[in-house]
Amino acid sequence: MKIEDALKLSSNTDLKSKTLINLHYTSRFFEERFASLLKEFDLSVPQFNVLRILRGQKGKPASLACIQERMVDKNSNTTRLVDKLILKNLVLRKVCPENRRKIEITITEQGMDLLKTLDPVTQKSNADHTSALSTEELELLNNLLDKLKSHE
Repeated sequence: MKIEDALKLSSNTDLKSKTLINLHYTSRFFEERFASLLKEFDLSVPQFNVLRILRGQKGKPASLACIQERMVDKNSNTTRLVDKLILKNLVLRKVCPENRRKIEITITEQGMDLLKTLDPVTQKSNADHTSALSTEELELLNNLLDKLKSHE
C-alpha cells in the first residue's frame, strides 16, 4: 500500500517529508507485527533485544551501560527491562567480585533456550516480511538507510 493511501497524505506533501513519514510508518508497521509475534512468548521487543545482546556476549557478563549502548531503542529503561527479565528467570544480575560498584548481567540457560526457540520463528518472520525484495534490493535498502544515518 502506498503511504499516500495509508495516511491520506495530501498530494502537495514534499518528497523529503513523504520519505521520512514513510520510514516512520514502515518502522512502526514491522515493529507492531514483531511485538505481536513475541507476545505469545511473554516478551516485549526491548526485552528480546536485551536477551540477544547478552547472548552476543558469549558468556561474558555485560554492564547496564553496555546493554544500553547496544539497544536498538535508545530510550528503553534498561534497568527496568533487566528487572523484568530477572523475574522471568531469563537473566541474572550479580555484583562484580573485583569491583563491588559494578553490576554484571548474564543470560541464563532458560534465556538461551528461549532464544533458540525464537530463532527460527524470527528468521521466518523476517524472511516473510522481506520476501518482496530481491537480495540486491535488500542490500541497496540497507546501504541507503546507512547513508541516511551517516549524514547526521
